[in-house]
Amino acid sequence: MAEGRFRGLRCVHTHLRGEQLTQDDLTDLALLRLDLMAAIDVNEDDGLPGLVRVAHLLPLQAGETGDIRTPSYAFLEPRVASQLDQDFLSLINSLEDEMARNRRSGRRAGARDRTILVGVATGSIADAEESMAELNELATSAGVVVQDRVIQRRPAIDPRTVLGRGKLDELFIRALQLGADMLVFDRDLTPAQVRSLSEATDLKIIDRSQLILDIFAQRAQSREGKIQVELAQLKYLLPRLIAGQDSAFSRLAGGIGGRGPGETKLETDRRRVRDRIHRLEKEIEMQRQRRQERRKGRSRRGLSVVSIVGYTNAGKSTLLNSLTNSEILAEQRMFATLDPTSRRLRLPREQEVVINDTVGFIRDLPADLLSAFRATLEEISDSSLLIHLVDAANPRCMQQIESVERILA
Repeated sequence: MAEGRFRGLRCVHTHLRGEQLTQDDLTDLALLRLDLMAAIDVNEDDGLPGLVRVAHLLPLQAGETGDIRTPSYAFLEPRVASQLDQDFLSLINSLEDEMARNRRSGRRAGARDRTILVGVATGSIADAEESMAELNELATSAGVVVQDRVIQRRPAIDPRTVLGRGKLDELFIRALQLGADMLVFDRDLTPAQVRSLSEATDLKIIDRSQLILDIFAQRAQSREGKIQVELAQLKYLLPRLIAGQDSAFSRLAGGIGGRGPGETKLETDRRRVRDRIHRLEKEIEMQRQRRQERRKGRSRRGLSVVSIVGYTNAGKSTLLNSLTNSEILAEQRMFATLDPTSRRLRLPREQEVVINDTVGFIRDLPADLLSAFRATLEEISDSSLLIHLVDAANPRCMQQIESVERILA
């Protein structure tokens, strides 16, 4: 089956009580990507066919958006079997052409990944909407095209699929309509949840931490920054190396001679990841010692250190540029600064200080990510003064202040 095409199968079945196409019929139509779903009424008296009810998927128009409850199907006018005059092959070809046009127009927008953002609210719906707004900013910063946002209110998270089964089916149908490649969840997912969701939807599944790590991987410029990002990625990956799936490190095990005696492919991958984590942690420790020597040198010269801290995209780099007449990259996007930058500033009373532009914080920062950047954030603990910069125009500024103070603590 080619991407964006139907399976070339039609499901025809009988209805004995003259009922309409059921929701199960329509769900199977979408999930199995059938050409058509048809139900034929059968007369109980003589067994002859009665009305034929037919449905097919309804592609969205290019650029159309809307919430997940947008009608997903079109129904043909019910007719007696002997009076059907629809050219079904022509209908299916036209539907496939329309789906292909939608997909091409999406790709022309920049050939970027297309996603639906997914949130689950067990508490305040307002808090969930704020968190989803931030996830939308993260996705945009990662270069992902956000096609829709969905929040489901639930009393508790489903331990297997996070969402309810019905909502998951709707999501798949919506992704099929929009030509989405993946689902991004506004929470951290367990390896088992990722596996269950992938099997249920046949889409790429990303969680909040993985999205942040992807942004960091794009932004890291210095060697130290790249080491820290790789370390965080490997710590995230290690518990997600599971049997039965393609490993991200399969290329490192070269078949015969590529693994130890008695080791399975999975054990080899895990051992390689642990070895790499150990080497990276040693490199980070060496970098930490070098920075400590530099700080001692500044202390001997009587240079005080001022660090600008705050939420991501609060304007820290812009402030540093204004104070020091520098031209550090400053952009209106999250985590534009990943590698900390230091500049000297001469104060009015013939005194010099060093000003640090630090990595921005974000709420629910993953523990592995925070520990991987602990060496860089040591600059904050050795500072004489912290400037906590807040974007007062942001409607979530009070929550951002709390998040920064919590991480600093």
